[in-house]
Amino acid sequence: MIEKIWKKIVNRETISYLIFGVLTTLVDWISYWYMRQAGIDYRMATAGSWVAAVLFAFVTNKLFVFNSWDLHPKKVWGEFAPFVICRGATGVFTLVAMIVMVDGLGIKQDFICKVVVSAISLVLNYLFSKLFIFKKSKESTIS
Repeated sequence: MIEKIWKKIVNRETISYLIFGVLTTLVDWISYWYMRQAGIDYRMATAGSWVAAVLFAFVTNKLFVFNSWDLHPKKVWGEFAPFVICRGATGVFTLVAMIVMVDGLGIKQDFICKVVVSAISLVLNYLFSKLFIFKKSKESTIS
Protein backbone atom coordinates (compact mmCIF):
# COMPACT_ATOMS: atom_id res chain seq x y z
CA MET A 1 0.00 0.00 0.00
CA ILE A 2 2.73 2.47 0.98
CA GLU A 3 4.79 1.47 -2.06
CA LYS A 4 1.82 2.15 -4.34
CA ILE A 5 1.29 5.60 -2.82
CA TRP A 6 5.06 6.30 -3.05
CA LYS A 7 5.12 5.42 -6.76
CA LYS A 8 2.15 7.69 -7.38
CA ILE A 9 3.80 10.61 -5.59
CA VAL A 10 7.45 10.09 -6.60
CA ASN A 11 7.71 9.69 -10.36
CA ARG A 12 9.32 11.36 -13.38
CA GLU A 13 6.70 14.09 -13.47
CA THR A 14 6.90 15.09 -9.81
CA ILE A 15 10.70 14.91 -9.75
CA SER A 16 11.01 17.02 -12.91
CA TYR A 17 8.42 19.46 -11.52
CA LEU A 18 10.48 19.75 -8.37
CA ILE A 19 13.68 20.40 -10.37
CA PHE A 20 12.05 22.98 -12.64
CA GLY A 21 10.11 24.36 -9.69
CA VAL A 22 13.41 25.02 -7.93
CA LEU A 23 14.78 26.65 -11.09
CA THR A 24 11.62 28.76 -11.45
CA THR A 25 11.94 29.75 -7.81
CA LEU A 26 15.55 30.78 -8.46
CA VAL A 27 14.42 32.93 -11.40
CA ASP A 28 11.85 34.49 -9.07
CA TRP A 29 14.25 35.06 -6.18
CA ILE A 30 17.19 36.26 -8.24
CA SER A 31 15.09 38.71 -10.24
CA TYR A 32 13.46 39.87 -6.98
CA TRP A 33 16.87 40.36 -5.37
CA TYR A 34 18.20 42.34 -8.34
CA MET A 35 15.15 44.57 -8.38
CA ARG A 36 15.44 45.20 -4.64
CA GLN A 37 19.14 46.00 -5.07
CA ALA A 38 18.13 48.50 -7.76
CA GLY A 39 15.93 50.23 -5.19
CA ILE A 40 12.59 48.95 -6.45
CA ASP A 41 9.88 48.71 -3.78
CA TYR A 42 9.26 45.14 -2.57
CA ARG A 43 5.71 45.17 -3.95
CA MET A 44 6.86 46.08 -7.48
CA ALA A 45 9.80 43.68 -7.21
CA THR A 46 7.36 40.91 -6.22
CA ALA A 47 5.22 41.63 -9.30
CA GLY A 48 8.21 41.88 -11.66
CA SER A 49 9.84 38.70 -10.43
CA TRP A 50 6.48 36.95 -10.75
CA VAL A 51 6.31 37.81 -14.47
CA ALA A 52 9.83 36.49 -15.11
CA ALA A 53 9.11 33.29 -13.19
CA VAL A 54 5.77 32.65 -14.91
CA LEU A 55 7.27 32.93 -18.39
CA PHE A 56 10.12 30.60 -17.46
CA ALA A 57 7.76 28.16 -15.72
CA PHE A 58 5.33 27.96 -18.63
CA VAL A 59 7.98 26.86 -21.10
CA THR A 60 9.66 24.38 -18.77
CA ASN A 61 6.40 22.93 -17.42
CA LYS A 62 4.88 22.57 -20.87
CA LEU A 63 7.85 20.86 -22.47
CA PHE A 64 9.82 19.12 -19.77
CA VAL A 65 7.43 18.40 -16.89
CA PHE A 66 4.12 17.57 -18.54
CA ASN A 67 5.52 16.61 -21.99
CA SER A 68 3.04 18.77 -23.86
CA TRP A 69 4.87 19.02 -27.18
CA ASP A 70 1.99 20.28 -29.33
CA LEU A 71 3.25 23.70 -30.44
CA HIS A 72 0.25 24.64 -32.56
CA PRO A 73 -0.60 28.25 -31.59
CA LYS A 74 -4.16 27.34 -30.61
CA LYS A 75 -2.90 24.59 -28.28
CA VAL A 76 -0.16 26.79 -26.81
CA TRP A 77 -2.62 29.61 -26.18
CA GLY A 78 -5.10 27.11 -24.74
CA GLU A 79 -2.48 26.16 -22.16
CA PHE A 80 -0.86 29.57 -21.70
CA ALA A 81 -4.05 31.47 -20.82
CA PRO A 82 -5.16 29.16 -17.99
CA PHE A 83 -1.53 28.82 -16.85
CA VAL A 84 -1.27 32.60 -16.44
CA ILE A 85 -4.68 32.75 -14.75
CA CYS A 86 -3.72 30.03 -12.25
CA ARG A 87 -0.30 31.57 -11.68
CA GLY A 88 -2.06 34.90 -11.33
CA ALA A 89 -4.10 33.44 -8.48
CA THR A 90 -0.96 32.27 -6.69
CA GLY A 91 0.72 35.57 -7.63
CA VAL A 92 -2.06 37.49 -5.87
CA PHE A 93 -1.71 35.12 -2.92
CA THR A 94 2.05 35.81 -2.90
CA LEU A 95 1.62 39.59 -3.01
CA VAL A 96 -1.08 39.63 -0.32
CA ALA A 97 0.94 37.27 1.91
CA MET A 98 4.04 39.45 1.46
CA ILE A 99 2.11 42.61 2.40
CA VAL A 100 0.56 40.89 5.42
CA MET A 101 3.92 39.60 6.65
CA VAL A 102 6.04 42.69 5.90
CA ASP A 103 3.60 45.53 6.58
CA GLY A 104 1.01 43.77 8.76
CA LEU A 105 3.25 41.63 10.94
CA GLY A 106 6.27 43.92 10.67
CA ILE A 107 8.73 41.24 9.58
CA LYS A 108 11.77 43.26 8.51
CA GLN A 109 13.50 40.49 6.55
CA ASP A 110 11.25 40.48 3.48
CA PHE A 111 13.32 37.79 1.77
CA ILE A 112 12.46 35.30 4.54
CA CYS A 113 8.79 36.04 3.83
CA LYS A 114 9.47 35.47 0.12
CA VAL A 115 10.91 32.00 0.87
CA VAL A 116 7.94 30.93 3.02
CA VAL A 117 5.38 32.13 0.47
CA SER A 118 7.31 30.50 -2.40
CA ALA A 119 7.08 27.07 -0.76
CA ILE A 120 3.30 27.32 -0.47
CA SER A 121 3.00 28.62 -4.04
CA LEU A 122 5.12 25.76 -5.40
CA VAL A 123 2.61 23.18 -4.16
CA LEU A 124 -0.42 25.18 -5.34
CA ASN A 125 1.12 25.73 -8.79
CA TYR A 126 1.80 22.02 -9.26
CA LEU A 127 -1.78 21.14 -8.38
CA PHE A 128 -3.19 23.78 -10.75
CA SER A 129 -0.89 22.68 -13.59
CA LYS A 130 -1.57 18.99 -13.11
CA LEU A 131 -5.33 19.25 -12.68
CA PHE A 132 -6.33 22.13 -14.95
CA ILE A 133 -3.70 23.04 -17.53
CA PHE A 134 -1.46 20.27 -18.86
CA LYS A 135 -4.01 17.47 -18.84
CA LYS A 136 -2.84 14.28 -20.47
CA SER A 137 -4.34 13.41 -23.82
CA LYS A 138 -3.54 10.25 -25.75
CA GLU A 139 -2.42 11.99 -28.93
CA SER A 140 -0.02 14.46 -27.24
CA THR A 141 1.74 12.06 -24.87
CA ILE A 142 5.28 11.01 -25.72
CA SER A 143 6.45 7.77 -24.14
